[in-house]
This record gives sequence, structure tokens and C-alpha cells, in this order.
Amino acid sequence: MKKVDVILGLQWGDEGKGKVVDVLTPNYDVVARFQGGPNAGHTLEFCGEKYVLRSIPSGIFQGGKPNIIGNGVVLDAILFRGEAEALAKSGHDLTRQLCISKKAHLILPTHRILDAAYEAAKGSAKIGTTGKGIGPTYTDKVSRNGMRVGDLLKPDFKEIYAAHKARHEQILRSLNYDYDITELEAEWFEAVEYLKQFRIVDSEYFINECLKEDRPILAEGAQGTLLDVDFGSYPFVTSSNTVCAGVCTGLGVAPNRIGEVFGIFKAYCTRVGSGPFPTELFDQTGDDLGRIGHEFGAVTGRKRRCGWLDLIALKYSIMINGVTQLIMMKADVMNGFDTIRVATGYEINGERTEQFPFDVDVDIKPIYTDFEGWKCDISQCKSYDEFPAAFKNYVEFIERETGVPVKIISVGPDRGETIVR
Repeated sequence: MKKVDVILGLQWGDEGKGKVVDVLTPNYDVVARFQGGPNAGHTLEFCGEKYVLRSIPSGIFQGGKPNIIGNGVVLDAILFRGEAEALAKSGHDLTRQLCISKKAHLILPTHRILDAAYEAAKGSAKIGTTGKGIGPTYTDKVSRNGMRVGDLLKPDFKEIYAAHKARHEQILRSLNYDYDITELEAEWFEAVEYLKQFRIVDSEYFINECLKEDRPILAEGAQGTLLDVDFGSYPFVTSSNTVCAGVCTGLGVAPNRIGEVFGIFKAYCTRVGSGPFPTELFDQTGDDLGRIGHEFGAVTGRKRRCGWLDLIALKYSIMINGVTQLIMMKADVMNGFDTIRVATGYEINGERTEQFPFDVDVDIKPIYTDFEGWKCDISQCKSYDEFPAAFKNYVEFIERETGVPVKIISVGPDRGETIVR
């Protein structure tokens, strides 16, 4: 029986998962998103076109294969409609290939308002939410107060919605937060009707039937391991399990059905929003990484913080996820650097450690190992053998330290700028 292979980010998100999923999907019959919401933007570029996917799996461009939005995803009907209509205009008819889990939770208009109200109430202690209503939706889910996609199929779904709205409005009154939901709500009801034309399924049965039929499945994660609600840099995290274990709960797949785990990382590090970032650079090098790497959020447009590769965090993520293959992104961004640095240890309170700390508020001083830069344009290389020796030294050091092979190296944003070893 085939297994579910998993592809996920090993840093703070924005690693380039969308492109890699698109590259890998020719090997799979089914692609499924297992967690997250429309705060995740997966960017794909090919044939001179650029696409940003928020909730729709990145396998949607691969010849009519089934794509599944799993039960672990939270779905905003308005943003989903905009995304789907944009894809339809470009010639990709999703109604024949996209399935949506009945158990996926809906982001309601009042969830967006609650998100803004909660963030405003935090004052200077803001987390840096995207304001898409994702946190409040997951809060309702775990407190057993959520509304799910399957509820839209019930004859009394408007009454169900009204009950959820009333409860949210009571909370907003207690926060003394001013808002007007009229236009947003009208747009949401229109978008819900649009959403109903898609296949709304019991996705756990669908996926397990595909496994019984020996059809290979790729599970696609959003955000990154260090944003996981349990294992990330809490509280500066997202609201879902971004790690490999989230595939089991986010799709209804048994642990023994997990196969290869592809872990994606940038050759350097980036982070959006607040939270610890031990290797962050505040100098010209950091500015150069951001400028050359076009480090701006695909969904929010926010500038990403940039820094050197953090090997302590990377090894931690590999351990948590059971990564079997590594995929390196954006090494070409550092083509012109004289020296490349990698954090191989932390100094905390005068003591060296190689473990990712529990307390993210402590002062972490990275301990670096330096490498000679490759000082050439590796985007022109067509095979691993063509890479310069300095770049091979960098890749092979990471392999030795992590114990996991780097199987794919991306040397540019286009689908074709990908080297498989």
C-alpha cells in the first residue's frame, strides 16, 4: 500500500513550499493541505506567470489530479472565492479536481473582527497576526464552538451562523471594540454559495480510499515548524500543528501511513512578525539578503527579517518531524557574499548549548562557523556536479551535521530552476 509523503517547512515559514510541491506533484496522484489558513501564501512561478495560493493546494496545476483541503485547515469563503476565481480566469477549472473536507472549520466575518480586537487589546505585546481571523477560528474549534464546512449543507445553516455571530458579538461588546460587519457579512454569504459548487466530502474516507487504491499522496503543510503551536517559539506561533504529526490529525491518516518527509529550508533564515530570531542581521548583509531574495510576504506584503542559517533550529525541526530528505531553497541569493555564516551553537547565560531553548525570552548569542562564499551565479548550474566547490562544501556540511541528505536544491524562482540529486 502506498504511503502519504509529507512536505513541510523547517523554519518560520516562507521557505518556498509552493514551488517544491509544484515540482514534486508529477510523482503523485493526490495533493492535500492538512493545516493552516489563508495567512499562508505559497508562491509558484512558471511559463512567465506568478501565482499565490492561500488555501488551495499547490498541486492544482498538475493535470486534473485531485487536490484536497483537509479537515485541519480553516477556510475563509471570501478569500477562497477570490483565489479560485483568479485561477479560473487563468484557465484552471477547480470544480473538477478540488475537494473540501466537511470537517474543515469556517472563518466567519466576526472571526476577522475578533482577531483585530484581540490584537488591539494586547497593546505593545502584539504577536504580529495577519488579521485573517485564523487564531479565533482555531480557538472556537478547540473550545467546541466552531462552524464547519459541512454545516453549510444543512437547511438551517443560516440559523447556525446567527448563533455563532451572536456569541462573537457578545465578546466584542465586552472588549468595547467598534466595528461594522455589514459589507463583510454580505460578501461572506455570497462566497459561501460559491463554495457550495465544489465537492464537499468526508476527506478522511477519500484519502484512505486513495491509499487502498495504491495512489501516491503528497501532504502539503503551511507556515513552518518553528511556528507550531506546541513546538515553535511560543507564544510567537501560529494556531495549528505545522509539524508532521499534523498530517495525521489534519487529514485522518494513521501514523504508520506516513512515508517520506521532505523538509524545506532556506540557505539562510527569515521571519515575519514578532518573536525570537537568534541569527537575525541588522546590518547591510541583512538588508542585502532581503533585497536580493525579495523577502516580502506573499499574502501580507510585510518585509521579512533576515539572518544567517540557524543549524540548531534546523536540527531541532528535523528531529521533531522525522525528516528523511532535505530541500534547500534560495542559495542563489547569497551568490555574491564573501563569507557565509552558520550558527552551530548558542550561548545562553554564559553556557553553550546545542538545544533549542524552552524560554524564548532569554538572550541567545549565536556561535558561528564561517564558510568561504562561492562568488558566482549558481542559477546557471544544471546539475550538482556543476556547482562550485565552495557551495558543495556548504551543502555537504549541512548534510554531515544533520545526518539527512539534501536531495533538491533550488537556484531560482521558476519551476525549471531546480536541481534534483
